[in-house]
Amino acid sequence: MRNHVAMLLVSGLLSFPAMAIGQAPPALSLKMRIPLPNVNGRMDHLSVDQKGARLFLSALGNNTVEVLDLKGGQRIRTIGDLKAPQGVFYDASTNRLFVASEDGTTKIFDGTTFQLLQTVKFEDDADNIRYDARSNRAIVGYGGGKEIRGRPLSPGALAFVDSSGKKSGEIAVDSHPESFQLEKAGTRLFVNIPDKKEIQVADVAKGMVLESWSIASAQNFPMALDEGHKRLFVGCRVPARMLVLDTTTGKTVATFEAVGDTDDLFYDVAKSRIYVIGGEGFVDVFQQKDADHYERTSRAAIPPGSRTGLFVPDMNTLFVSVPHRGAQGSEVLVYETK
Repeated sequence: MRNHVAMLLVSGLLSFPAMAIGQAPPALSLKMRIPLPNVNGRMDHLSVDQKGARLFLSALGNNTVEVLDLKGGQRIRTIGDLKAPQGVFYDASTNRLFVASEDGTTKIFDGTTFQLLQTVKFEDDADNIRYDARSNRAIVGYGGGKEIRGRPLSPGALAFVDSSGKKSGEIAVDSHPESFQLEKAGTRLFVNIPDKKEIQVADVAKGMVLESWSIASAQNFPMALDEGHKRLFVGCRVPARMLVLDTTTGKTVATFEAVGDTDDLFYDVAKSRIYVIGGEGFVDVFQQKDADHYERTSRAAIPPGSRTGLFVPDMNTLFVSVPHRGAQGSEVLVYETK
């Protein structure tokens, strides 16, 4: 009898941590799935119209941008006649939609009628788009792609474009710029250059690169900036790791394993969290304990190949784009961040 009671007590003690973990509220709660029938191929980046409750998705492999109604949970428009769209940005102040494509074009559409207003031509491989609110200009990363017919393509650059399509300067970088992040309180721009295994630090006001930071891992693709703690988060594919850099010194202060094949990651200032989306089939959630210490607190399963998305802090929402693979149809997963 005594042995039986002791075994029950030990069993209860051992099971308690699992119960506590199981009862902990999830960091991400799936609220909606928005199907995208007949959309095939790779998915790339997204943008949102918060006031109009619309989501814009670059369906790179489908050569379209898909416009989704977030209230109704359905697609309401397809913008075609694009060549591998990658970056997309909606400017609410001008009601303009910028779409950057692999053919080097950045097309500007009316945000209501979707009439094409301007086409800005760069040499090749227009990719990510960010917005500089201080100068009211979009920043388009382009160039540094692969050779075509033996002809080396242009070096990489970041170009500044206003809502009318007027170019107003650019910053040259060493090769194709992947993710880049702009300070809000300062004028620096941090640029991932995977081909060079480095991050280049540019100054928007001076229009030039100030310094380069070498990193140990190759294939450094997505980035996010924690300006308050002076930390830059860098997602790497080979090996699948996260790097945390001090933006004052450029030194790596932390490194840890993360989901593989990532192409988007985001920092949640309010919750001190990092969301990493990976084509390996997960969204990793890391909690920031302090500027140099991080812990993975949850891992949400998503369909393999899903590696891009968008975090919208004001909506407490993380969007994940899912490509068509076999029986898995294209869709957008809508998560509430808890």
